[in-house]
Formats: sequence, structure tokens, C-alpha cells
Amino acid sequence: MGFDRNTVIGFALLAVLFMGYFWYVSNNQKQAMAVQQRVQDSLAKLKPKTDTAQWRTDSLRLAQRRDSLAAGSFVQSAAVGTDSTIVLENELIKASFATKGGWLKQVELKKHVGPNGQPVKMGGSKGEYFGYAINTGNGQSTETAKLFFSAEPVTNAGDSVQTLRLIARSANGASIAHSFSVKKGDYRIYANIGMTGTRQLVSGNTLAINWQTTAVPQQKDVNYEKTQTRLVYQADGEYDYYTAYTGVSEKLAGASEWVGLKQQFFNSSLISPGKLTAVSADVVAPADTVKSEVATLKLTAQLSLPATGEASLPLTIYYGPNDYHILKSYDNGMHNIVDLGSGVFAFVKWLNRWLILPVFEFLSKLMGSPGGWTILLLTIFIRLLIAPLTYSSYLSGAKMKALRPEIDAMKARLGNDQQAVSMEQMKLFREAGVNPLGGCIPALLQIPIFFALYSFFNANLDLRGVPFLWATDLSAYDTVFNFGFDVPLYGDHISLFTITACVTSMFISIYSMSTTPDTGNPLMKYMPYIFPVMMLFIFNKLPSALTWYYTVSNVITLVLQFVIQNYIINHQKILSEIAANKAKPKKKSKWAERLEAMQEAQKRMDETKKKGGR
Repeated sequence: MGFDRNTVIGFALLAVLFMGYFWYVSNNQKQAMAVQQRVQDSLAKLKPKTDTAQWRTDSLRLAQRRDSLAAGSFVQSAAVGTDSTIVLENELIKASFATKGGWLKQVELKKHVGPNGQPVKMGGSKGEYFGYAINTGNGQSTETAKLFFSAEPVTNAGDSVQTLRLIARSANGASIAHSFSVKKGDYRIYANIGMTGTRQLVSGNTLAINWQTTAVPQQKDVNYEKTQTRLVYQADGEYDYYTAYTGVSEKLAGASEWVGLKQQFFNSSLISPGKLTAVSADVVAPADTVKSEVATLKLTAQLSLPATGEASLPLTIYYGPNDYHILKSYDNGMHNIVDLGSGVFAFVKWLNRWLILPVFEFLSKLMGSPGGWTILLLTIFIRLLIAPLTYSSYLSGAKMKALRPEIDAMKARLGNDQQAVSMEQMKLFREAGVNPLGGCIPALLQIPIFFALYSFFNANLDLRGVPFLWATDLSAYDTVFNFGFDVPLYGDHISLFTITACVTSMFISIYSMSTTPDTGNPLMKYMPYIFPVMMLFIFNKLPSALTWYYTVSNVITLVLQFVIQNYIINHQKILSEIAANKAKPKKKSKWAERLEAMQEAQKRMDETKKKGGR
């Protein structure tokens, strides 16, 4: 028994959908990169031609003078100073704050290691920026990011809370205070913007904030990490799954609970209990040749202030991992950042959340930790889950194979009359009680699992940094040989798990074709071999967890093919059932009657055309 033509068509459609998915993701990324390249080219044209040391010194002096003048009433205490760093920390994070600007500068994640072997550091680049405009005098204004804040001593409330207060005062009694606190076992940093003399500092009871943060590489494949990086936000209680790709520029409709920049396994987000309005966000992706940055988020938004002399605006800052359960516990929709299914394939997130993730976590506890053997058990579980579909597909193939001699004789008798062949085949299938789509439909029903696992292994934080066999990190591709140069469409390395996945897929194709009668169609003859070859190029940069899964799944498929064909399916019983079905009186369904009527009408039209042409 082997795959019949309809089964092959089913798997061919699966391959086409898989290629369509990669085209969909790649096309969005290419468009975004093209837009960003045009922006960079425009900026390059505006860059001054003279870039000497003296020019930079003079520019810095002029900028400082301009900032000092703009500081107005703040000039005595906050316009001039020395930038210093203050640290708050718990067992999860080490947060550094700068006195210039009085805001968060960098966060170190103590329990996560970067590609350099050191703890993951988020933020900290020259482009890191947070500020808002304030009035400093008649016709004068400045940004808080240009002011120097005075740091009060860090206070401790036991072991659970550390608090820092940074303050800038003006000569006329107005002041700005930025307060921050971290709590035990929490990645969030709780911030508060406090003002006295609000009416002097802010016009229109609206605070216009500017936030810029740059994501630095946390994975060894920076270019692949860029494809997994995007703008994320929730507005009016709805998370955006469709348009928030890297390279976009968006004006968010409605009030936003939070906005952030998501990398493959980490995100930087600004959360506002009071809701951000008039949000405009740009995600700028550097060129592929730039390896020191993944993307930069530039955001402007507004916060409403009370019409009083004093104001207090709470904000929450999250620089941390894309851990589904941690983000879910915040109860604000941030768990949607973990990309378990998005875009046109957003529906598979439910399969991942309700089935794949719980089973994987259960098996991880059973094995003691997540890893390659856990993936093997997950693969076995999934194959058992779809076993009825697999058996149905193979059984349909066996029935089609049993009818093959009659179909071949029919084709020989009717010759090139395709209309007649089609009608006779439908009649034969109905009499034998065989569904010609029986091998195709089960294959198509497996598509959601196929795409669910692709998303799952790309987003699973638990696999990050986990070694298995020759792979050093299951969340990234494995490498057994580096070329030292890039091969077009393939990459600069050889992934052994990709090769094992492709080779086992090829064995499945060879085995299937060896047991499937020749249909005479060259395209159908070679179709099963195309997908394994495509996989060699597509899978080479994908996480080794995914390619290991496909290797195990393919080996199980080979074993099942042999066992089901030789020990489970009773071919003599199938022939007897077909003969018994043929002997039963048949009542045509309305659909079958309409189909035959259409075929008869088409046949008469063809005969009329032939007579008219003589």
C-alpha cells in the first residue's frame, strides 16, 4: 500500500501552503526593509560632510549652550551637571538609571544569558531616550531628557522593594520628580512622574512623551532575529496581530494600554494605567550588514494631566523575557506578545495555548527539563493524536490501489476521452464505496498542527540556550560546518538536523512512490521529491528544535507506513468489502445526480462541437 494520487495532492497542497506562509512572512519583511533603506538613504544625504574632531567638539559645545538657554528657570539646578548611574535590583533584574534625563537607562536580566555568555542586557545604547517637553519660561521650553536630576538615597522596604527618586527643581518653585521601584520576583519597574507647578510646566493639561529604545542582538543569528522582531501593542483592549511588523510606521487608533518592541524572546514595553493617546510609533530596522542592532522603536504619545497644581502619572516599564505565563499573570493582554500564531495563521495560537504548550510543559517536568528528549515525547504524543487521520489516509490509499487495475483497464478502453474516464471513475468509486478524497482530506486536516508547531518552536523561551546532541541551542539552528561565506538561498553553514529532516522526508517519498502505481503523469511522479529539496533551503536557518521534531516525525512515519501496510491493513478484506459494495443496490445522492447531469451535458456539448467542426 502507498499513497494514491489524491494523497500526494494533499501533501503537495501542504507544501504549497508552507511555501505560501514563508512567502507571506518574507514579503512583509522585504517591504519593511525597503522602506527603511529609503529612510536611511535620505538621512545619509542630510548628514554633514565635515565630521572632524573639532567639528564634533564645537557641535557639542553649541548643543550644551542651547540646552542651557532652553532650561530657563531650571538653569541653576538642572541644566548643567554630570551624568551618573544609580542601580535598583532584585533576583531577576538589575536596572540602571541615569541622572541626566532621570530615567531608565539599561536592564540586565540575571537569569538569561546572551550570545556572548554574559547576562542579557536590554537598552543602554546611545539611542535610548525618554523625555517630554516642559515650559521653562516665557517662550522657552526644553525636554526633560536634557535636564540633570538630583538623586535621593535609595530606600528599601525590607527585601521586597527598592525605591529611587530623581528630582529636578526650578528657581520659581516648580519641580519634576521621577520615582522608580522594583519588587521581589517581578520583572516590572514601577515608575511615577510627579509634578508641582503643573500649570507652569505643561500647557493644555497634556504631557507629550517621546520614547526611543533599541533592541540589541540576543541570538546568534541576528538576521533571523530581525524577522521575529516587531512593534507590539494593545489598543482599546484589542491586541494587534496583523500590521505590527518591523519597519512599520503606525498611528494607533484608540487609547493604548501598552506599546512595546518585541524581539524573538524578549520585549521592551511601556505600560500606562491611564492609557496612552495619540500614539505614533515607528520601528526602524537596520540593514542586514549591521550586526549590533536588531531594531529601534521611536514612539510619541500623550498622557492626560489633572487640571491641578500637582500631578502624578504612574507608568510601568517591562524589559524582560517573552514568557507566556509571566506575561499572562499581568492580566493586560501582554501574553499575546508570545507569538504562538499570528497574521493569517493566528488561529493556531489556540491549538498551541490549549494543547501543545500544556503537554510540552508536562513532559518537561516528567523529563526533568525541556530539551530534545522532551521534543521526542511531544512528537510521539502528536502522532498518537493524529493516528486516526493517518490510518484513514493509508486505508484510503489501500482502497484506491485495489481499484487501480480496473481504473487502468477503463483508461485503456476509453482512450483519450477524459470526460468519459471521469464519469466512469466516479461511477466506479460510488459502486465500490470509496471516497477519492479519502487520502487528501486527512493530510489537509493536519495543516493546523504543522503551522502550530512552527510558531511554537520559534517562540518557546524554555528551549533557548538548551543543548542537545551536537546542537548548542535548540532555539537556533545547529551548525556542523561553517563555510565562512554566504551561499545564496542557503546560508553560511550546514545544519545537520535540517539534513536529517530532508533525508528522512526523501525516504518517505521513495517508499511511497515504490508502492504507488505509475499514473503516467511526470509531474505527479516527481512531486513528492520537490518538498524535501525545498526543505533543505528553507529549514537551514530555522530552530534546531523544529528540524529535530521533523526528523523524529519522519522516522515515525516510515515505521507506521511499514507496519500499517504489512500488519494492520487486511488487503483481502478490502477487496471483499469493495466486491460487497458493488453488489449492493445503489441510490444516487442528489449531489451525484447533479454531477452526472453536468457531465452528460458537457459530453453532449463536446460531441456537438466535434460534429460542427467536421
